[in-house]
Parts: sequence; C-alpha cells; structure tokens
Amino acid sequence: MAGTQARSSGLFNGLVLITVGVLLLLHNYGHLELGEFFRHWWPLLIVFWGIIKLFERTVGKQFGGGAISAGELLLVFGMLALMGVVVAHDYVKTKVEDLDIGGDNYSYDLDVSPKDVPAQGHILVRTIRGDITVRGSDDNQIRVTAKKNAKTWSENEADHLAKPVTVEIAKNGDGFEVQPTGYDTSDNRISVDMEISLPKKSALTVKTEKGDIVVSDQMADITITNQNGDVEVRNTVGDVSVEMRKGDVKVSDTKGDVKVSGKGGEIDVSTASGSLTVEGDFYGPVRADKIAKGVRMVSPRTDLTVSALNGHLEAGSGNIDLIDAGGNVTLRTRDNEVNVENPGGKVDVENRNAQTSVRFSNAPKDDVQITNSSAEVSLTLPGNSSFEIEADCRNCDIDSEFGSLQPTKTQSGDSHLAGKSGSGKGPKITVKTSYGNVAVRKSALSVPAPPKVPAVPAPPAPAEVPAPTEQ
Repeated sequence: MAGTQARSSGLFNGLVLITVGVLLLLHNYGHLELGEFFRHWWPLLIVFWGIIKLFERTVGKQFGGGAISAGELLLVFGMLALMGVVVAHDYVKTKVEDLDIGGDNYSYDLDVSPKDVPAQGHILVRTIRGDITVRGSDDNQIRVTAKKNAKTWSENEADHLAKPVTVEIAKNGDGFEVQPTGYDTSDNRISVDMEISLPKKSALTVKTEKGDIVVSDQMADITITNQNGDVEVRNTVGDVSVEMRKGDVKVSDTKGDVKVSGKGGEIDVSTASGSLTVEGDFYGPVRADKIAKGVRMVSPRTDLTVSALNGHLEAGSGNIDLIDAGGNVTLRTRDNEVNVENPGGKVDVENRNAQTSVRFSNAPKDDVQITNSSAEVSLTLPGNSSFEIEADCRNCDIDSEFGSLQPTKTQSGDSHLAGKSGSGKGPKITVKTSYGNVAVRKSALSVPAPPKVPAVPAPPAPAEVPAPTEQ
C-alpha cells in the first residue's frame, strides 16, 4: 500500500511541477500575465487537483490511494508562493518605473554621424526609456538627432551618468539597428529621446518600454511595440502593427491594414484604405472612421465584424455606436448599449443585459437578426419598406407602428409578431428578446428640400452719357 501511495503521490507532484514550469515559461517568453491569469482562472487549480485525485483514487482504490497527503499540500502551497513572488515582482517593477524618483532634469544634445543604408532594407529602432520620432525621407541614410536626459539631485552626477551615453547605428544581419548604448538599461534615471530620419521604403520596427512613439511618411510595413506610452502613426502606405501594454494609439491616413493588440487606453484610427483589427483589452473608447475594408474587434466582452465602414464606430465603456456601415455587421457582446444606424448589408446582433437599437434610413435589402436578453430591442424602418418579420418576446410586450403588423400575446405574458409589410419582396427580419420590450417603429420620411429659386440677374447698368462740351 505504501508503494502505491508513493506512486500516486509522485504522479500528482510531477504534474504540479510540470504545470508550474509551463506557466512560468509562458510568463517569461509568451507574455502570459500570471496576475491576470489567476484573477480569472484560479478555480481551474481546484478542478485540476480534483481530477488528479479522482484518477489516483480510481487506480489505487484497492490499496486505499487517493488521499491528500501533507507533502502534496506543502508542494501546492510552495508552488503558489513561488508564482505569487513572480506576480509581486512584476507589480513592484511596474510601480517603481512609474514612480517619480525626484531630482532635477538635465538634458544634453547628442550628435550622431549619419549612416548610408539600402533604400529597402529593414531598420530596427529600440530603446528602454525615451520618446522616439521617425520620419520617412527620400535619402538613403539614417540620420539621428538625440537628446540624453538624466534626472539626479546634482548637475555633477547628471554629467557623470550622461557622459558615456551615445546612440549606435549598427548593421545587424540584413538590416540595421539604432539604439542607445553606454549605460545601465535598468537605471531609470536615464532616458534617450531620438528623432530619426530614414529611407521611406525601409521596413521599420520600433520597440520601447517607456516613452511615446511617432512615425510618419513611411511606405513600407511598420511594427511597433510599446510597453508604456502613446503611439501615433500617420501618412503611411504599408501595413501597421502596434502591440501595447499601456497607452493610447492614433493612426491616420494609411493605405495598409492596421492591427492593434494587447491592452491600453484609447484607440483612434481614421481614413484607412485597408482593414482595422483590434485584439485585446482596451478601456477606450475605440474610435474608427472610414475604414475601407472593414473592422474586426475582439475583446473580453465584444466580438465585432464590419465588412466596410463608411462612417463612424465608437466602442466605449458600456456602449457601442456604429453609424454608416457600408457592409455586413456581425456583433456579439454583453452589457453594452448597442446603436447601429444605416447598415448597408446583413445585420446579425446578439447582446445581453443592455438595450439594442438598429435604425435604417433606407429600406433594408439584406436579412436582419437581433437577439437580446434582459433588455429592450428597438428597430426603426422607413414606412415604405418591404420586409418579412418574426419577433418573439418572452415576458414582455411588442409595439408596432406598422398597421399591417400587430402582435399577439399569450396568457403567460409572451408576445409574438409575424407578417409582411410592403408590396414587394424584402428581407427577413428576426427579433428575439426576453424581459425587455420590442419596438418596431417607422422612421420619419425625409422630405427633400425645395430647389433654390435661381437668382434674378441684375439689370445692366445704363450706358454713360458723355457730358456736353462747351463750344
């Protein structure tokens, strides 16, 4: 029996060590945040433990296996303590980086010799702390104007810290790398701001842990990673990929696809010839205007796909507004008030615990499906629309402004509406909700403005009569 208990305990201990090791590897190299993981998924530890004990109990039932030993408890709490230390280290590190260390700021201009590079090479710009500004140029050179900053209690100490700091432009494989050197990167008293001019056809990668990044006038692809700071990209041709941990993102006037991932604050993307993809947890608002190839947004509460955006999208704390979507709209969300106006294609909206409103200025041409629970649904259509509708409302009422469409109600409180409106063949509209009323309304007919009366031309000026001359 002792041998069987030892084997079952060894199985459990081995799986615990493997699991903790994998989580730590993902934390170090796979960007897994253990704090967020345990905040949401800690009950899985109990489930995992229970499955292992059931397995051990089944295998060692005849020997009495499956009991929880003191050694197992000690191992579990030890591993939890280890991961707690890692989480605490990350938390303290973040807070220390944001902490004002005091002292005065001293800045020093830094001259960097330009370097000739191929017109279409790859350039990596990286720093730990400091702002980075990159502009595309027609010259086949990398030009850097830098400023090194030291925050200390005395000028002599600042001079000592900043003196060895420089910026290096070095060849790295097939590309080139621009980065500050000559100081301890863990010393948060030192930062280096860089303004860089480089060939506009060069593919660009920019990385920083703390600082703002601005990139403009580039024709090739751009990849940006910023741990703590704002990002702005404008007037570009290639694809733009931005990974954030803390900060705002603004992208404008780009001809490529835009992808923003990670987590942070506001996102503002406007006038893009490609598509926009947002993946992560951004507290917002997330704004998008005129995205030719549509928007894809995935967050913990929302999954949105818009095949083309002619107008405006804003997703903030508790609301999603979508106006003038030229293509299909598919939305899955919860706890967000949804307002969709003037969709141009199919509409499929699923929501929970918040009001959903869909409004058509013109008669819909494609199918519409709206599903909600514990909240109201409002659907507005032009009075001359042709469509087929089926609406169900559990424990709530349906109100219709279309005379040919009147709901029925059961004794249990459920309401149902089915029928056709208009003379032509139209799309099918399906509405379902519970514990929230449904309103099917007519939009006001837009009366065109009367044509302007042409202006009456002014009469010609009378010809001048020459004054009589004296004889």
